[in-house]
Amino acid sequence: MIRRFFVLCSGADTSILNSCSNGEQNKYAGIGATVFFTAVMAFIASAYALYTVFDNVYTAVFFGLLWGLLIFNLDRFIVSTIRKRDSFWNEFLQATPRILLAVIIAVVISKPLEMKIFEKEINQVLLEEKNAMTLANKEQIALQYTPVIENLNQDISNLKGEIASREAETNALYDTYIAEAEGREGTLLIGKGPVYKEKREKHDASLLELRELKQKNGEKIEALEAQIASLQQEYGQNVENSQPIIDGFDGLMARINALGKLPWFPSFFIFLLFLAIETSPIVVKLLSPKGPYDYKLEDEETAVKSWVTQKVSQRKDILATDAALNEKIYGEIREEEAVYAYKKQKAEELLRLQADAFHDMQIKSL
Repeated sequence: MIRRFFVLCSGADTSILNSCSNGEQNKYAGIGATVFFTAVMAFIASAYALYTVFDNVYTAVFFGLLWGLLIFNLDRFIVSTIRKRDSFWNEFLQATPRILLAVIIAVVISKPLEMKIFEKEINQVLLEEKNAMTLANKEQIALQYTPVIENLNQDISNLKGEIASREAETNALYDTYIAEAEGREGTLLIGKGPVYKEKREKHDASLLELRELKQKNGEKIEALEAQIASLQQEYGQNVENSQPIIDGFDGLMARINALGKLPWFPSFFIFLLFLAIETSPIVVKLLSPKGPYDYKLEDEETAVKSWVTQKVSQRKDILATDAALNEKIYGEIREEEAVYAYKKQKAEELLRLQADAFHDMQIKSL
């Protein structure tokens, strides 16, 4: 039962193969098993690849099954259409397009499985890329806000500097009127005289201006700080909104690119493995000697070809004979006087009828 199924997978003619030896049947059963398991591997590989795209098990299995059936049909067609010939180079030339197709199929099958086998390494590469993208994204978004925030901070520094400058002036006035009262500067008289009062009034006026300046600049600083906080909040919101896009950077193309950044030798080894599996049915048919099945298949195909060629030749001969007979028959008819007289009589009658009809038409028009 299993051998019959694998023989069916090989694309061999079962009616011919059943009349061959068990060894010949086992050879084609092995070829069919290779075709079948290659299709199974294609199904697994494509289902995984499509799962990374759609992120849905049922969709991936459905389209993976279609892809597996397509690969099975292609491999079965490739193997079944290779014919054993008397020259190896003729066979190789015949199999060259099929080998190229097998190489393409091997690449398509191997890549998704490579991504699954090296999934941890690929995830590490993707993590590094995501971290780099996150930093680059923050820097890129910051370019929109940093100049504005720096200008606002500079305005705050200017306002604070204005307060500090006025505060220093007020403190200097305070030291001046205290020194005047203590007799260390100014009039050098101890006590609170007219000069002391003048300097004290000047200090009090400056202190009042300092308080007003602090209140006014404080309100401005609070408004600027609120504006900075709003910009920082907006910056954080933009970074947070763009982060899911970076976190979702693990699709099929991203994984293929990440796989390309890994050492090439393991991936190349896996590719060679699938290439060997995919081309093994073709190689077996090329290297194996011409067996009983090949002779019987050639006999049946050449018999059909000979029969069709014979029928075509017979049709050509019949057509040529029929043309020669027709030419001879109509040639003899042309020589008969009775036929000539009959045709002449009918032609005369036709001319009379035409003349009469024309005469009647002319009369009616007068």
